[in-house]
Amino acid sequence: MAAKRIAVVGGGPGGLYFAALMKQLDPAHDVTVWERDAPDVTFGFGVVFSDETLGGIENADPEFADTMARRFARWTDIDIHHRGESHTVGGQGFAAMSRKELLGLLQQRCRDLGVVVHFSTPAPDAGLLCASYDLVVGADGVNSLVRQSFSDVFRPALDRRHNKYMWLGTDLVFEAFQFFIKDTEWGTMQVHGYPYSDSGSTFIVEMHEDVWRRAGFDTGEEFPPGASDDRAVERIRELFAEELAGHQVFANNSKWLSFTTVRNERWHHGNLVLVGDAAHTAHFSIGSGTKLAMEDSLALAACLHEHRDVETALTAYEAERRPVVESTQRAAQASLEWFENIGMYAGQEPTRFCFNLLTRSRRITYDNLRTRDSDFADRVDAAFAASQGLAEVAPAMFQPFRLGSLELKNRVIVSPMDMYSAVDGVPGDFHLVHLGSKAMGGAGLVMTEMVCVSPEGRITPGCTGLWTDEQRDSWARIVSFVHSRSTARIGLQLGHSGRKGSTRLMWEGMDEPLPDGNWETVGPSALPYGPGSPVPRALDRDDMDRIKAEFVAAARRGATAGFDLLELHCAHGYLLSSFLSPIANQRTDSYGGSVENRLRFPLEVFDAVRAVWPAERPMIVRISATDWVPDGNTEHDAVEIARAFTAHGADAIDVSTGQVTADERPAYGRSYQTPFADRIRHEVPGAAVIAVGAIASYDDVNSILLAGRADLCALGRTHLYDPHWTLHAAAEQNYRGADWPVQYRAGSRKPPSARTDAVRPRLSLLRADTPDRNVHLRWTPHRSGVAQSVNIG
Repeated sequence: MAAKRIAVVGGGPGGLYFAALMKQLDPAHDVTVWERDAPDVTFGFGVVFSDETLGGIENADPEFADTMARRFARWTDIDIHHRGESHTVGGQGFAAMSRKELLGLLQQRCRDLGVVVHFSTPAPDAGLLCASYDLVVGADGVNSLVRQSFSDVFRPALDRRHNKYMWLGTDLVFEAFQFFIKDTEWGTMQVHGYPYSDSGSTFIVEMHEDVWRRAGFDTGEEFPPGASDDRAVERIRELFAEELAGHQVFANNSKWLSFTTVRNERWHHGNLVLVGDAAHTAHFSIGSGTKLAMEDSLALAACLHEHRDVETALTAYEAERRPVVESTQRAAQASLEWFENIGMYAGQEPTRFCFNLLTRSRRITYDNLRTRDSDFADRVDAAFAASQGLAEVAPAMFQPFRLGSLELKNRVIVSPMDMYSAVDGVPGDFHLVHLGSKAMGGAGLVMTEMVCVSPEGRITPGCTGLWTDEQRDSWARIVSFVHSRSTARIGLQLGHSGRKGSTRLMWEGMDEPLPDGNWETVGPSALPYGPGSPVPRALDRDDMDRIKAEFVAAARRGATAGFDLLELHCAHGYLLSSFLSPIANQRTDSYGGSVENRLRFPLEVFDAVRAVWPAERPMIVRISATDWVPDGNTEHDAVEIARAFTAHGADAIDVSTGQVTADERPAYGRSYQTPFADRIRHEVPGAAVIAVGAIASYDDVNSILLAGRADLCALGRTHLYDPHWTLHAAAEQNYRGADWPVQYRAGSRKPPSARTDAVRPRLSLLRADTPDRNVHLRWTPHRSGVAQSVNIG
C-alpha cells in the first residue's frame, strides 16, 4: 500500500499500537493520533495478556516486546477462596503489567517512530477527518464519539449488564490470580485480583446490582470525571479487610460502573474503521479488553499492508477479525452472566464450585484443566463421585443415573431427531436401523423423534405417529430390538405439530407449507408461525378435549409398545409449546395472558397422560426456555414453567430453546442452551435436568456434568455423525466400563493416535522480506493440541 495520511482517534493501547505498527511498516505513512486526556492520565491499574497475544507482539516488534517483557508480572496459578477454603489450580500462564506503564511505552514507541500525538486535544469531527485523511481509525473506547457520529451506518447495540463493579488497586502483591468469593448478609460479592508489578495488584470488586443496593452502595451521588467514590472505597476496605491482610486499596477514577457489551453490525464505512472497545467489548472477567484492541491493531495493519486500497483492506480486516471477536464475546457473555448469577452457586460443594467458576465461559473445559493440573482434575472427579454416592471414580458421563425409577447406565441421551421417513405414520426399517444403531452405540437413553398423536398433529407427511395399532406394533418391534440387543433404554417423545404442521419434508423446504394435500393447522390463537405459514384455527374447548384424548390414547399405545420413558413435547413451537409462549398465545380467556394461564392446557395434557402412563416409568417434559425474541418467554418464565411441571410430577425437564417463531434471533455458540438448564437445575428442585444444544464432544459433556449445570446431556447431530459416539468416547478416555455389544468388542480398544481438537483461531505473525521492512502480519487459523497456556475465561 502506498504511503497514506492516517488519523487515529484515541490514544489508548489499541490506537497507539496501530499507529506504531503502521510507521514500522512504512515510515512514509503520515500518522496522527488525537487523545483527549493528558499523557499521564489513565484509568485502571493492570492489564493482562495471554502468551499467544504476546507471541504476536514479539513477531511484529521484537524491540517493543522485549521492553514489555522486562516489566511483566508472571504467574501460573489461580487461587479460589470460597466458604473458608482455598483451592489452587496451576498451569495457566499469565502476564500482566501496569496500564500506565504500557501506555508510557507505547507513547515512547510512537515518538521514536515519528508518530504525531496530540494529547489533551479532542479530535476534529469524524466527518471532517474522513474528508482530510486517507484512513480514519476510531479507537476512542466504549463511549466512542466516532461510532456515535456514524451510528446509522455502524448500527451499534449497547447491552448494559446487571452487575456493578469498581476497579481498584492494592499494594498487596498477589502471587497468583485471585478469586475471592464473599458471602455477606446482603448477598454474594466477589473480587478479581492479579499482580501487575512487584509493588501492586489489580483489585476489582463486583456484585449484582441488587446486592449493591442492599449493601447501601447506591447513594445516588454523581462523581465528576477523574473523581473517585471515596466513601465506597473506604467501605470496600472494611468489607475486604481479611482479604487485604492489612494492605491498602487505592483509587484511580474508581467509581461504580455497569459493564456495557458493545456490538456493531458494521465496523467500517468508507475510509473509517473502528477498533477495540469502540467496535466491541468483552467482559473483564476473561481479561480481554486490551488484548482484543491490540490484536485488532495487528490485524488491521496486516490487511492495510497486504491490500492496495483502503476499502478492500478494511473489508478484509472485518472479515478476518469479526469471527474471532464474536467467539471471544460469546465466551465473555457466558462469563459475565455466570458472575451475575454467582449467588445461585454459593451452596455448591467447594470443589465443584471451583470447577464451575473455571469453566464458566465454556472455553476452559475439563480436559483443559486436566492438562494443566491433573491433581485438581482428580479432586473434581472424586468430588463428583462422592456427591452422587458412587463408589467408582469414572468419567462423569459414564456414571449411572436414576431417572425416577429408571436406572440409566450412563448420562448420555440420543436426542429426539425428526427423520421424516414414515409412511402413514408407521415407523419402518429405517427407524429400526436408525434407533437400533444408536442404542448399540453406547448411549444410556435413546429417544424417538416426535411421535404425533393424530394425522392432523403431524409436522410433515413423513412423521411417525401412535394413533393406530399398526403404528404401535411397529414401534413395539423397535423397542424389542433395543431391549434385546443393547443395554440402552428407549424413550417415546409425544407431541402435536400445532401451527407448524402441514409442511414439506425437511430436505424439501423446512417449515414451508405443502404444495398440495394440506391439512388444517391449529393453535392457541389464529397467528401463523412465520411468513408464508398458514393461519391456524384457534382451538376451542371441544378441540382441546379431543386433542387431550388423542395424547392419552397415544400414551396408552406407547406403554403397550414397551417404551421405558415418555417425554411430553412442549418445545419448539409445536402445539403445547405455542400455548406456553406469549408470542403464539394471545388468547383472552383463562388459557392466555399470564404464565399460569398459558400453562393451563399443557398441564391438563400432562396430568391426563401421567394418569395412564405406568407409574413405575418416568415421564419428562421438553421445553423451550426462551423464545429468542422481545416479549417472548425468557429464562425467568422457563423457571416458572419448569417448576409447574415438576410440581405435577415431571421426573426431568429437557431444556431446549426457541423455534417458537420464525422471527427468533438465537445467540448460537458452544453449549449455548446449557445456561438455561443450569438455571432451572439450581432454581427448581425436585426434577432432573437435561442439557441439549451444540454439545459436541465428550469433554463438553463431562464439563457440564462436573460443574453441576445438568444431570444428563442429550446430543443429536453428534450421533448422526457417529452412531457409536458414546463407545468411541469411552475408548478415547481409556474407560473400560462401557457396555460394548459382544459383536463389537474387538474394536473397543482404540489404537494410539494423535488427538484432534477443534479448530480455534490463533494469532500468528509471520515474517517475510519486503522492500521496506522485514515485517509481515497475518491472521491464520491454527490447529493444535490443548494450549499450554491461555488466559482464564
